[in-house]
Amino acid sequence: MSSPNTIVNTRSKQQASLQKMIDGVKKHEQTLPVLTVGGTSYKPADILAVLQARLDAANAALSTRATWQSAVKADHDERAKTKGFVSGLRQALLVAYAGSIDTLADFGLVGRKPRVISPEKKLAAAEKAKATRAARHTMGKKQKAKIKGEPAQPAPATPPSASPVVASPGAPSAGPPAAPTPTAAPAPAPMPTPAPTPAPAPAPASAPKQS
Repeated sequence: MSSPNTIVNTRSKQQASLQKMIDGVKKHEQTLPVLTVGGTSYKPADILAVLQARLDAANAALSTRATWQSAVKADHDERAKTKGFVSGLRQALLVAYAGSIDTLADFGLVGRKPRVISPEKKLAAAEKAKATRAARHTMGKKQKAKIKGEPAQPAPATPPSASPVVASPGAPSAGPPAAPTPTAAPAPAPMPTPAPTPAPAPAPASAPKQS
Protein backbone atom coordinates (compact mmCIF):
# COMPACT_ATOMS: atom_id res chain seq x y z
CA MET A 1 0.00 0.00 0.00
CA SER A 2 1.35 3.40 -0.97
CA SER A 3 2.02 5.96 1.71
CA PRO A 4 0.23 9.36 1.68
CA ASN A 5 3.45 11.10 0.67
CA THR A 6 3.88 8.74 -2.27
CA ILE A 7 0.29 9.39 -3.40
CA VAL A 8 0.75 13.16 -3.15
CA ASN A 9 4.03 13.05 -5.03
CA THR A 10 2.54 10.84 -7.75
CA ARG A 11 -0.50 13.10 -8.13
CA SER A 12 1.69 16.15 -8.29
CA LYS A 13 3.73 14.64 -11.10
CA GLN A 14 0.54 13.64 -12.95
CA GLN A 15 -0.87 17.14 -12.62
CA ALA A 16 2.37 18.70 -13.82
CA SER A 17 2.38 16.38 -16.83
CA LEU A 18 -1.29 17.16 -17.55
CA GLN A 19 -0.69 20.89 -17.33
CA LYS A 20 2.22 20.55 -19.73
CA MET A 21 -0.05 18.78 -22.25
CA ILE A 22 -2.69 21.50 -21.94
CA ASP A 23 -0.07 24.16 -22.56
CA GLY A 24 1.08 22.31 -25.68
CA VAL A 25 -2.46 22.01 -27.08
CA LYS A 26 -3.06 25.73 -26.54
CA LYS A 27 0.23 26.62 -28.20
CA HIS A 28 -0.51 24.55 -31.32
CA GLU A 29 -4.28 24.93 -31.32
CA GLN A 30 -4.34 26.65 -34.75
CA THR A 31 -2.33 23.94 -36.47
CA LEU A 32 -3.49 20.92 -34.54
CA PRO A 33 -5.70 18.70 -36.73
CA VAL A 34 -8.76 16.85 -35.58
CA LEU A 35 -7.57 13.77 -33.68
CA THR A 36 -9.36 10.44 -33.35
CA VAL A 37 -9.16 8.94 -29.88
CA GLY A 38 -11.00 5.70 -29.07
CA GLY A 39 -13.06 5.93 -32.24
CA THR A 40 -14.18 9.49 -31.54
CA SER A 41 -12.94 12.60 -33.31
CA TYR A 42 -11.80 15.52 -31.14
CA LYS A 43 -11.08 19.08 -32.17
CA PRO A 44 -8.38 21.01 -30.28
CA ALA A 45 -11.08 22.78 -28.24
CA ASP A 46 -12.63 19.44 -27.29
CA ILE A 47 -9.23 18.09 -26.28
CA LEU A 48 -8.63 21.14 -24.08
CA ALA A 49 -12.03 20.69 -22.42
CA VAL A 50 -11.30 17.04 -21.48
CA LEU A 51 -7.80 17.81 -20.21
CA GLN A 52 -8.92 20.80 -18.17
CA ALA A 53 -11.74 18.85 -16.52
CA ARG A 54 -9.24 16.16 -15.53
CA LEU A 55 -6.86 18.76 -14.08
CA ASP A 56 -9.63 20.48 -12.11
CA ALA A 57 -10.73 17.16 -10.57
CA ALA A 58 -7.14 16.39 -9.53
CA ASN A 59 -6.73 19.80 -7.93
CA ALA A 60 -10.00 19.39 -6.04
CA ALA A 61 -8.92 15.95 -4.78
CA LEU A 62 -5.65 17.31 -3.42
CA SER A 63 -7.41 20.21 -1.76
CA THR A 64 -10.05 17.92 -0.24
CA ARG A 65 -7.36 15.49 0.95
CA ALA A 66 -5.41 18.27 2.62
CA THR A 67 -8.60 19.48 4.32
CA TRP A 68 -9.40 15.95 5.45
CA GLN A 69 -5.90 15.44 6.86
CA SER A 70 -6.18 18.71 8.76
CA ALA A 71 -9.55 17.69 10.17
CA VAL A 72 -8.22 14.27 11.23
CA LYS A 73 -5.24 15.86 13.00
CA ALA A 74 -7.46 18.37 14.79
CA ASP A 75 -9.76 15.57 15.97
CA HIS A 76 -6.82 13.52 17.23
CA ASP A 77 -5.35 16.44 19.15
CA GLU A 78 -8.68 17.35 20.73
CA ARG A 79 -9.35 13.77 21.83
CA ALA A 80 -5.92 13.53 23.42
CA LYS A 81 -6.39 16.85 25.22
CA THR A 82 -9.82 16.02 26.67
CA LYS A 83 -9.25 12.30 27.36
CA GLY A 84 -8.58 12.83 31.07
CA PHE A 85 -11.59 15.12 31.46
CA VAL A 86 -14.04 12.67 29.87
CA SER A 87 -12.69 9.79 31.96
CA GLY A 88 -13.01 11.82 35.16
CA LEU A 89 -16.52 12.96 34.25
CA ARG A 90 -17.58 9.37 33.66
CA GLN A 91 -16.30 8.32 37.08
CA ALA A 92 -17.97 11.30 38.77
CA LEU A 93 -21.33 10.44 37.21
CA LEU A 94 -21.01 6.81 38.27
CA VAL A 95 -20.43 7.91 41.84
CA ALA A 96 -23.13 10.60 41.84
CA TYR A 97 -25.82 8.26 40.47
CA ALA A 98 -24.51 4.94 41.78
CA GLY A 99 -27.97 3.77 42.91
CA SER A 100 -29.94 4.97 39.88
CA ILE A 101 -29.61 2.69 36.88
CA ASP A 102 -32.12 4.65 34.78
CA THR A 103 -30.37 7.97 35.37
CA LEU A 104 -27.00 6.49 34.44
CA ALA A 105 -28.57 5.09 31.27
CA ASP A 106 -29.51 8.66 30.28
CA PHE A 107 -25.76 9.42 30.18
CA GLY A 108 -25.02 6.23 28.28
CA LEU A 109 -23.45 4.66 31.36
CA VAL A 110 -23.99 1.35 33.10
CA GLY A 111 -23.62 1.16 36.86
CA ARG A 112 -21.20 -1.25 38.42
CA LYS A 113 -22.74 -4.47 39.59
CA PRO A 114 -21.99 -5.34 43.21
CA ARG A 115 -19.65 -8.24 43.59
CA VAL A 116 -21.43 -11.29 44.94
CA ILE A 117 -19.29 -13.86 46.74
CA SER A 118 -20.71 -17.29 47.37
CA PRO A 119 -20.54 -18.81 50.88
CA GLU A 120 -18.21 -21.51 49.57
CA LYS A 121 -15.71 -18.89 48.35
CA LYS A 122 -15.97 -16.99 51.63
CA LEU A 123 -15.23 -20.17 53.60
CA ALA A 124 -12.31 -21.07 51.35
CA ALA A 125 -10.89 -17.56 51.68
CA ALA A 126 -11.20 -17.68 55.48
CA GLU A 127 -9.44 -21.05 55.67
CA LYS A 128 -6.69 -19.82 53.38
CA ALA A 129 -6.19 -16.70 55.51
CA LYS A 130 -6.03 -18.82 58.66
CA ALA A 131 -3.45 -21.13 57.13
CA THR A 132 -1.43 -18.16 55.99
CA ARG A 133 -1.43 -16.66 59.50
CA ALA A 134 -0.30 -19.97 60.94
CA ALA A 135 2.48 -20.33 58.38
CA ARG A 136 3.69 -16.79 59.04
CA HIS A 137 3.22 -17.12 62.83
CA THR A 138 0.96 -14.10 62.77
CA MET A 139 -0.57 -13.35 66.20
CA GLY A 140 -3.19 -10.98 67.51
CA LYS A 141 -2.80 -8.43 70.30
CA LYS A 142 -3.89 -10.85 73.05
CA GLN A 143 -1.57 -13.57 71.81
CA LYS A 144 1.33 -11.15 71.63
CA ALA A 145 0.59 -9.89 75.17
CA LYS A 146 1.04 -13.42 76.59
CA ILE A 147 4.58 -13.63 75.28
CA LYS A 148 7.15 -12.34 77.76
CA GLY A 149 10.84 -12.07 77.07
CA GLU A 150 13.60 -12.96 79.54
CA PRO A 151 16.76 -10.84 79.65
CA ALA A 152 19.80 -12.63 78.38
CA GLN A 153 22.37 -13.62 81.02
CA PRO A 154 25.68 -11.86 80.46
CA ALA A 155 28.52 -14.19 79.63
CA PRO A 156 31.49 -14.28 82.09
CA ALA A 157 34.19 -11.87 81.14
CA THR A 158 37.25 -13.54 79.73
CA PRO A 159 40.55 -11.82 80.63
CA PRO A 160 42.32 -10.70 77.51
CA SER A 161 45.24 -12.92 76.66
CA ALA A 162 48.62 -11.25 76.39
CA SER A 163 49.66 -11.18 72.82
CA PRO A 164 53.32 -10.78 71.88
CA VAL A 165 54.21 -7.34 70.65
CA VAL A 166 55.65 -7.49 67.21
CA ALA A 167 57.72 -4.50 66.31
CA SER A 168 57.19 -3.23 62.84
CA PRO A 169 60.27 -2.90 60.64
CA GLY A 170 62.03 0.43 61.05
CA ALA A 171 60.10 1.37 64.22
CA PRO A 172 62.26 2.52 67.17
CA SER A 173 62.39 0.07 70.08
CA ALA A 174 60.74 1.10 73.32
CA GLY A 175 63.88 0.25 75.39
CA PRO A 176 67.00 -1.92 75.57
CA PRO A 177 66.51 -5.52 74.65
CA ALA A 178 65.72 -7.76 77.57
CA ALA A 179 68.57 -9.96 78.81
CA PRO A 180 68.20 -13.60 77.92
CA THR A 181 66.93 -15.79 80.71
CA PRO A 182 69.81 -17.98 82.05
CA THR A 183 69.26 -21.64 81.63
CA ALA A 184 70.49 -24.25 84.15
CA ALA A 185 73.65 -26.11 83.08
CA PRO A 186 73.16 -29.81 82.62
CA ALA A 187 74.41 -31.99 85.61
CA PRO A 188 77.74 -33.79 84.96
CA ALA A 189 77.51 -37.43 84.18
CA PRO A 190 78.59 -39.72 87.07
CA MET A 191 82.14 -41.09 86.90
CA PRO A 192 82.40 -44.81 86.16
CA THR A 193 83.14 -46.98 89.27
CA PRO A 194 86.54 -48.73 88.96
CA ALA A 195 86.52 -52.49 89.07
CA PRO A 196 87.89 -54.05 92.33
CA THR A 197 91.58 -55.18 92.22
CA PRO A 198 91.89 -58.93 92.81
CA ALA A 199 93.93 -59.94 95.95
CA PRO A 200 97.37 -61.48 95.26
CA ALA A 201 97.54 -65.28 95.44
CA PRO A 202 99.48 -66.66 98.47
CA ALA A 203 103.00 -67.89 97.67
CA PRO A 204 103.50 -71.66 97.85
CA ALA A 205 105.26 -72.91 100.94
CA SER A 206 108.91 -73.97 100.36
CA ALA A 207 109.97 -77.57 101.20
CA PRO A 208 112.40 -78.05 104.16
CA LYS A 209 115.98 -78.63 103.26
CA GLN A 210 117.51 -82.07 104.10
CA SER A 211 120.81 -82.20 105.98
